[in-house]
Amino acid sequence: MRKTTTGLNVTPLYVLLFIFILVLTGCRQERMTTETDSTIPVRAEEVKKSSIQEFVTATGTVYAVKETMLKTEQAGKYTLRRNPRTGKSFAMGDSVAANTLLFSLENPEYVNQIAIDSKKLSLESAEREFTKQQSVYEKGGITLSEVKDAERALIDSRYNYDNAKISLAKLEIRAPFKGFIVDLPHFTSSQWVEVNTEVATLMDYSRLYAELTLPGKEMGRIKRNQNVAVSNYSQDKQKLEGMVTQISPALDPTSRMFKIKIEAGNKDLMLKPGMFVRADIIVQEKADVIIIPKDIILDRRGRKTVYIIQRGIALERRLELGIETSDSVEVASGLNLGDRLIIEGFETLRNRSRVKVIE
Repeated sequence: MRKTTTGLNVTPLYVLLFIFILVLTGCRQERMTTETDSTIPVRAEEVKKSSIQEFVTATGTVYAVKETMLKTEQAGKYTLRRNPRTGKSFAMGDSVAANTLLFSLENPEYVNQIAIDSKKLSLESAEREFTKQQSVYEKGGITLSEVKDAERALIDSRYNYDNAKISLAKLEIRAPFKGFIVDLPHFTSSQWVEVNTEVATLMDYSRLYAELTLPGKEMGRIKRNQNVAVSNYSQDKQKLEGMVTQISPALDPTSRMFKIKIEAGNKDLMLKPGMFVRADIIVQEKADVIIIPKDIILDRRGRKTVYIIQRGIALERRLELGIETSDSVEVASGLNLGDRLIIEGFETLRNRSRVKVIE
C-alpha cells in the first residue's frame, strides 16, 4: 500500500491564509483611521447682531402724483412756443417751470369781442369819478347814496376788466406746475384748433403713487403711515422710501383682496411713471438681534439646524427662528453672540465632524 502525504501539506496553506487575513484587516483599519482622522474644509464667520424687517409684499404700477392733460379753452390758430432753455420749440421730454407759456392761439374776432382796451378805459374813468364824488361828498355837495352809486360803477368796471383779462388768457396755454412734457400731439403751425382740443400732457413725477391689492388675511397688519420700500424689478437695489396713505376697509367679494394706496418720493426721478414695481410694506422690525443667511439652514426632519465650530469640531445646533426675509432670518434661540458659524461646506457635515477653516 502507498502511504499518503496529504496531511503534511495542509498546515503551511492555513498559515499563509491567516497571514493574508491579518494583512488585509490591518490595511482596512489603517484606511478607516485615515478616513476618521480626515478633516472637511469649511468657511465660517462670527455670529453678530443686526436689525431685520418683516415685509408684506405687493406689486403694481406707479403713476405720477401730479399729471394733467392740457386742452384749449378757446378756438384759434395754433402756435407752439419756444423753450427759453433750448431756444427751440418745445418738444416731448422737455422740463418746464410753473406758468411757462407753452402754446398760444390767434383769434382776432374773439379778441375784438372781449374789447379789453375799452373795459380798461371804463375802469380808469370809474376810478376818477369815484374819487371825485368822494371829495364832493366830504364837502357836503352830494348825498351818500350818490357816492355809493359811483362806488358800485367802479366795482362793476373792475369786474368787467378782470373778466376780460381772464377771457383773453384763454388764448394762452401755460404749465400749471413744474414738470415734464410727456405727450405732445402734432399740429401744424397756424393750424386752426377747436375748443377742448388736447395739446399736451404734463407730469411731475418727483412723487409717485400706486394702488395695490393685498390678501384679506393681511388687513390687520397694514396701517396708515407704515413705511414702504418701493423698487423696480430690474433695479431691485435702488429703492424709494414711501408710506401707506390709504386703506380700504372692505374686501373684494370675488378675490377676497383689499385695496391700499402708497406714495413715495422720487426726487432723483429714478423710477418712471408706468413702471411695474415691488412694494415691501414693513409690518414688523427688530434691532439688535442675531441674523443669519437662510440658505445655510438645514432641515433635519422638520428641525432647523446649523453647524458651529469648537476646537476644530463641527457641532450641530437646533434653531428657533423669528422674523424672515427673502434671504435672512432672525435666530430666536440656538446660537450665541460670538459663535463661529459655518457658512460654506456644511452640506456633508455630521455632528462632531472634524473640520478645517479655510480663508
